[in-house]
Amino acid sequence: MMKLKQNQTRTYDGDGYKKRAACLCFKNESEEEVLLVSSSRHPDKWIVPGGGMEPDEEPNVAAVREVCEEAGVKGTLGRLVGIFENQDRKHRTYVYVLVITEVLEDWEDSVNIGRKREWFKIDDAIKVLQCHKPVQASYFETFKQGYLANNGTPVVATLSEDKASTYAVANQSSVSSIR
Repeated sequence: MMKLKQNQTRTYDGDGYKKRAACLCFKNESEEEVLLVSSSRHPDKWIVPGGGMEPDEEPNVAAVREVCEEAGVKGTLGRLVGIFENQDRKHRTYVYVLVITEVLEDWEDSVNIGRKREWFKIDDAIKVLQCHKPVQASYFETFKQGYLANNGTPVVATLSEDKASTYAVANQSSVSSIR
């Protein structure tokens, strides 16, 4: 299913969830500092860069496109951290690790809407996301639990209205290297 949004087509999966992709954008391979961007709706709040998938677009391709648009970075796409559901907003987001190799001086959202970007330690990123983006904070909690703890199988995380997280194992595994 698809819906048209200004300058964008929204795509939905078979369950009616909006298909999204995002990246935890790390400064380097030590994966200690992550880049967050200012929210377009609430410029004083920070978010993980990501957005809707286009029709027939693979999640890993959408993730790389979205971080370039929103954060102005390019890099090496790594492992899938998990597939996260936001039941309140009916979103299902594929979240990947990206190690940044290029930081653009001017990028689409900085020019068009004045979006900002800033580096955070992982625990600080969790703190700034916890109140207004608890599902995004859970990306980092899952990341910290470790990919190997799940035998290399991505995790599906669901966050309901009561903000309680539940996790299930996905049947997908995807790793790509894209620049």
